[in-house]
Amino acid sequence: MVPERRRYPRMREVVFRLEAERPGHLEAKAETLPIRITAPTLEELQHEAREALIEHLGPAHCTVRVRVRRDPRAAVSSIRSLGRHAALCR
Repeated sequence: MVPERRRYPRMREVVFRLEAERPGHLEAKAETLPIRITAPTLEELQHEAREALIEHLGPAHCTVRVRVRRDPRAAVSSIRSLGRHAALCR
């Protein structure tokens, strides 16, 4: 006899896109849900995203992975040079 397979809820992903980034103030909006959040740091923004999902989805929030992403164009320009020359690879 073959054991019965359990059906677990599928893990979903909600991406929060960073819309405004100033020192001490970050704003993000979920791409697929009508949720907007703000926080002073990226770590707190992640926490606020989870809290917003708990409020919006209820118990189903456990099946959702939260991601916070910057605009791809902004991510590259936000990398600042440290003023050092690149090390040579041999």
